[in-house]
Amino acid sequence: MTCVICKLGETVPGLVTVTLQRGETTVIVKGVPADVCANCGEYYLDAATTEDILARAEAAVGHGAEVEILRYAA
Repeated sequence: MTCVICKLGETVPGLVTVTLQRGETTVIVKGVPADVCANCGEYYLDAATTEDILARAEAAVGHGAEVEILRYAA
């Protein structure tokens, strides 16, 4: 797919680090599978991966974590 940000690069499968923040909680998830633009580095997650990442972040917020760093495992 052509990147919607730079409009120049094509995406290729890769692994990314996703950082999410809500209030005082920061969640970092490493090794997340994504389609990554070869030109600008913008990444795109599929719906199932996005749902999983958001659920993990919600759990971190729920138990009051300030910073949580996770390794993604599908």
